[in-house]
Amino acid sequence: MDRRRFLAGAGALAALGIAPPPAAAAVSSARPRIVIAGAGAAGISLAARLRRQMPQATIVLLDARREHFFQPGFTMVAAGLWDPADVTFRNAEFVPSGVEWIAEAAAEFDPAGNRVVTTGGRRIAYDFLFVATGLLLDYRRIQGMDETLIGREGIASIYAGPDAAAASFRAMEAFIGRGGTGLFGRPPTEMKCAGAPLKFTFITDDRARRRGRRGAVELVYNAHSEVVFTVPPVDVRVKGMFADRGIRVNRSHVLVAIDPGARRATYRTPAGDVTLGYDFIHVVPPMRVPDAVLNSPLPWQTGAFAADGWVEADRATLRHPRFPNVFSVGDVAGVPRGKTAASVKWQVPVLVDNLVAETAGREPTAAYNGYTSCPMVTAYGRAMLIEFVYDGTLVQSFPFIAPLDDLWISWVIEEKGLKGAYRAMLRGHA
Repeated sequence: MDRRRFLAGAGALAALGIAPPPAAAAVSSARPRIVIAGAGAAGISLAARLRRQMPQATIVLLDARREHFFQPGFTMVAAGLWDPADVTFRNAEFVPSGVEWIAEAAAEFDPAGNRVVTTGGRRIAYDFLFVATGLLLDYRRIQGMDETLIGREGIASIYAGPDAAAASFRAMEAFIGRGGTGLFGRPPTEMKCAGAPLKFTFITDDRARRRGRRGAVELVYNAHSEVVFTVPPVDVRVKGMFADRGIRVNRSHVLVAIDPGARRATYRTPAGDVTLGYDFIHVVPPMRVPDAVLNSPLPWQTGAFAADGWVEADRATLRHPRFPNVFSVGDVAGVPRGKTAASVKWQVPVLVDNLVAETAGREPTAAYNGYTSCPMVTAYGRAMLIEFVYDGTLVQSFPFIAPLDDLWISWVIEEKGLKGAYRAMLRGHA
């Protein structure tokens, strides 16, 4: 990279660093009781920003989890570059002073009664509720599959946590050493970080090349539909790169069953079920909302988001249309895009600015445009910085980084810049 582009890249990384919100950020003196269900990326960053802009509010955070995972880093663990400890934080490190953290999960939502019941039986009343529970990895929807198989019998799955990502790397390494057929794909449901299955496919290909073993492995990506990525220009680009690298694509293949002992996987296709043998398989489970949300009045009642329980929400404001004092944020929100940490970074300021305006007697005007970011790793040391909005239009945070070019600087942003930006987001800075 020449000096000009290197300096421009350095500026990009600086832009990803910690910076306080503008001094003119609106503040409300209102005193509502706010409950946030979930202390993942969305819940923690929301609590921090609300504490700053609504200092008189009572804010209650519900979540039993003590550990906090930097999920965008799971790919780096699965690539063998990071350890599980590199993506594991303590939630207590980020819960803002003045926010009451109840270390219990939400077990029941009663939006008509304006209350949440916790797993410990507490009834927590609220004036405003933010649902930030994240989603559930439904491995058992794939017959024969459960999380205990990850790292065994040639099975990988980077989604299940830092240890699963590390086990997936070991399984990938063993597969490359043995040779054979590797299967990849994604579920038909809505999912977090839809680029991760593609990243891991690229990583496996590049790892095999670096070890001089690419000729010993066949890599097959089983797309759940006719496309490998729902943004058309990205779909064309990735398919082209797969073709160049000898990665075969099967269209409209949905994984429905796995036989670990026989190393065979069954896929639902338009022509009927197809069973494929494998030596290595990366399993990405179907995803849905947690049971407490699924069994509540909050999910969509009809439409594409109803089956898996995604919370009904206006796509611009994330406000519930039937319960106007309820909002959803992050993975659980039933909107067309937005299941990435980068989306949370854009969603949270919209939610807080609108609530500040509303409680101060002003018209809320902030809107979320569906911004989603996917640093698409294409090899060790190379990535594409793909950013897009609801309608699939590609956008650029940095004009010198073309979204469909696989570049060293995009890799540096993924490997060196994002974790610091994420930690800053958790503290309410964006």
